[in-house]
Amino acid sequence: HNLEMKHLPGADPELVLLSHRYEELERIPLSDMTREEINQLVQELGFYRKETPDAPVPEEFQFAPAKPLPVLLPPQAPTTDGKTPAKRDKEERPDL
Repeated sequence: HNLEMKHLPGADPELVLLSHRYEELERIPLSDMTREEINQLVQELGFYRKETPDAPVPEEFQFAPAKPLPVLLPPQAPTTDGKTPAKRDKEERPDL
């Protein structure tokens, strides 16, 4: 599920991982891998293997192997010198 094979004559085989916006994230060369190693890699990456081509995909795997979107922290206001203040640990400020 969510894996598409494209045969490009003359090209070395590689796995191209894309984001949900179809932006390239990573290329993994497959030339030196056996079929079993490629199957293991795909499984480790979190792809779901359907029992049959028309089998339903469980809801928790609908967007697999996508990772959750990163949590964006609000920007900190710059100081008067234009630099963003360093984060402080609670250990540095026991009163907090």
